[in-house]
Amino acid sequence: MRVFVTGGTGHSGSHIIPELVGAGHEVTGLARSDEAATTLSALGATVRRGDLRDLDGLKEAASDADGVIHVAHRQDLLPSGGIDAVAAAEVPIMLAYGEALAGTGKPLVAAGSIGSPGNGGILARPATEEDPALPVGDEHRGTLRARNVVETAVIGLAERGVRSSVVRIANIAHSTADRAGFLPMLIALAKEKGFAGYPGDGANMWNAVHVRDVASLFRLALEKGPAGRYWHAVGDGGIPVREIAEAIGSRLGLPAASVPLDELMLPGHFGFLANVVTQSYPVSNLISRRTLGWEPARPGLLADLDNGRYFPVS
Repeated sequence: MRVFVTGGTGHSGSHIIPELVGAGHEVTGLARSDEAATTLSALGATVRRGDLRDLDGLKEAASDADGVIHVAHRQDLLPSGGIDAVAAAEVPIMLAYGEALAGTGKPLVAAGSIGSPGNGGILARPATEEDPALPVGDEHRGTLRARNVVETAVIGLAERGVRSSVVRIANIAHSTADRAGFLPMLIALAKEKGFAGYPGDGANMWNAVHVRDVASLFRLALEKGPAGRYWHAVGDGGIPVREIAEAIGSRLGLPAASVPLDELMLPGHFGFLANVVTQSYPVSNLISRRTLGWEPARPGLLADLDNGRYFPVS
């Protein structure tokens, strides 16, 4: 299959491309710079120069391909407009793919985010692949609310004859290449503050996945995923945040300590992460495993902390 991939130099994309190439697919990656082009070539992809602002170029690339995997986003918009601006720019991209792929039955697999079907509290039930995107009016997850506008646009393309689906990626995607995710932030915060903090009793749960397992799920969704479906790229369905903090603290030689809920926003604690770190996101991946035959095979989060990336051995 000839596959057009965006975001191929990012954390997920740089693993998705080798996964596709290893399975015999021909990959074309979008590159907006010489550096990105060099990286894509090294990963085994043919380079197509351009960027996400060129909708006509994206339509042409999608038309020339047998399928599309989209994991890119307009990071340049984050400083001025935040995630809402990023999502607003991404919807036209999905609609452009829809114009190119309508009636073809070709696959479009886009990256999404895991949310909670409840209120995000301790008693939230595990999210499943049958849960729709969170309502636009959801008050607990502003980031996901914006992302879900994009997810809804992708799923809607199934009605236009596109085999579209969304791979919802776990809150923590870990690997030896992880440099900007939640985990490096938590480790840096612990080093700065002198302790690994967790909110309240730390019983709220986060989900996680190894990025190489993410890559294999994208490939399977591309190859055989039915239209209009969500898939959960989740290996660990729910780890108490206290356990994550304790694991970080033990490797740094620092104590793990509770941060009272009324102090979370104060300087010296979680800062802008406070609204996220207090939520609970248990997740099921059962439908993804049963439907696509996907089985996470890489180390779980706590084991992968010792991969040499998060706590380098001097």
